[in-house]
Amino acid sequence: MHRGPHPEDPQLFDSRLPADFARAVEHYSWLLSRGYARQAGLTLVGDRFQWTQRQRVALGRCACSDEARESRAKKWVESFDSIQIDGLNTLTTVEAALAGGVVLRGRDGCFRDMASFHGNYRMVEEATRAVELVGLHLAGRPALWLLDKPVSNTGRLAQLLRSIAEERGWPWTVELVPDPDVLLKASFEVVATSDSAILDLCGRSYNLARRVVEELPEVWLFP
Repeated sequence: MHRGPHPEDPQLFDSRLPADFARAVEHYSWLLSRGYARQAGLTLVGDRFQWTQRQRVALGRCACSDEARESRAKKWVESFDSIQIDGLNTLTTVEAALAGGVVLRGRDGCFRDMASFHGNYRMVEEATRAVELVGLHLAGRPALWLLDKPVSNTGRLAQLLRSIAEERGWPWTVELVPDPDVLLKASFEVVATSDSAILDLCGRSYNLARRVVEELPEVWLFP
């Protein structure tokens, strides 16, 4: 019912670990900056610090090469007239923050959650509030929400987005598409995502999930 913490997260992401985790991110990013394959580098650093599989997932989502960080930073915009949103990517991070789950602070400045989809998006209690918070932050600006059609329950999410937009008078369009990544990578519009593959290829981006999460009173940020 919630996108909250895994039962082991209080131990895996203990408040005493950020310094060690930050060093691991630095090591892994150093390897990526020098052309090491992602999985090989992750295995090397994960073994060095004796991280669990879940901690290695977090490490992979926080680290990036120097080149990637610099390139992504050049694409950030502070304002926009309209935006295209990677729907699941954005909402799950806000949902996790609302539910007290771990929110990862990436080296590139993005906030990311620990969720992973295997063909299924779970509608959670925080979904409505997450949509409302994003909408309030957008402040009436037009938005195109792109959702993964092959993922189950995205049809229900699309209905929720349309219903809230109609109720609030927000100028939103919601589309179910085979692969939002393809469209966002090639978009000439400002896009909202923390997906590394999209960020590396899109033209301009807005750090939407981070901006919304930063407005919440209490968030479990790590590291």
